[in-house]
Amino acid sequence: MNQLLTNIIIQTTLKFKDKKKYPKGKPSEYRLAKKYKELVVSIKRNIKNFILIVIGIFSASFGFKGFLLTNDFIDGGATGISLLLAAITDVPLYALIIGVNLPFVIMGYKIMGKHFALKTTIAIIGLALCVAVVPFPNVTDDDLLVAIFGGFFLGAGIGLAIRGGAVIDGTEILAIFLSRKFSTTIGDVIILINVIIFSFAAYLLSIEIALYSMITYIAASKTLDFIIEGIEEYIGVTIISSQSNRIREMLINKLGRGVTIYKGEGGYAKDGISKDMDIIYTVITRLELNKLNTEIEKIEPNAFVIMNSIKDIKGGMIKKRPLH
Repeated sequence: MNQLLTNIIIQTTLKFKDKKKYPKGKPSEYRLAKKYKELVVSIKRNIKNFILIVIGIFSASFGFKGFLLTNDFIDGGATGISLLLAAITDVPLYALIIGVNLPFVIMGYKIMGKHFALKTTIAIIGLALCVAVVPFPNVTDDDLLVAIFGGFFLGAGIGLAIRGGAVIDGTEILAIFLSRKFSTTIGDVIILINVIIFSFAAYLLSIEIALYSMITYIAASKTLDFIIEGIEEYIGVTIISSQSNRIREMLINKLGRGVTIYKGEGGYAKDGISKDMDIIYTVITRLELNKLNTEIEKIEPNAFVIMNSIKDIKGGMIKKRPLH
């Protein structure tokens, strides 16, 4: 570990001694320390992303081979297309995973950039290799269990890969492209794509398999949402009140939450004279919502409170243990 850090320091020093960037020669200690910190953060982030993608690949592969493939069930999106083609042709699934996702990777290069496309390519190739090489047992032949748990492991795999900054199902890339082109929402495009896929499944396989596959898709999508958005649902709260100072103290002392204060001005006044006020913004979890409303009610029942759902957050006091 010490040798690794030493090498990083040496490489950083050599890079910053480039006379084209720093003609005076040796860079300052501050610049070296800053660059060193950036490298350490980048390495830690890349290692974390790599682990998430690898776990995601194995989870999705287990969903494929342990449940869906042997029972001819499919999912939505690019994985669903791959499974559908594997069920009606003799082409192996690992080849179809690469072939079906290839156009989406090219599209992702144009939309998301080279770095994203490279990580996605590696992740898809890794998924194909895992499906081809790693043996997974057929867990069950019960149709309902196959539909639910096959979707669960597949959705978990896709979600973990997305957490790692890559995609092993290219449908969302296509959805982003089409939504920009035709001014529609991404959700509408994904629904349309899946309606087409399941319609083909009903025609080529059977209506029963198509219906079970819809259960697979629902299980996969719900698991994917759970992985991406996390266990807790966060809520951003904006509070406008004449008792803003008391509410601020309540949020800090009773709920243990950080607050941001905006300076505002009332826009509604019968006499035409506006009034300066403090606008409070904080973030809480869904489980704390009832307690927050109760405490605000004690201070000022007529306070104007605006609440918005937040998918995820980083930093601040929100993930620290609240006060009691």
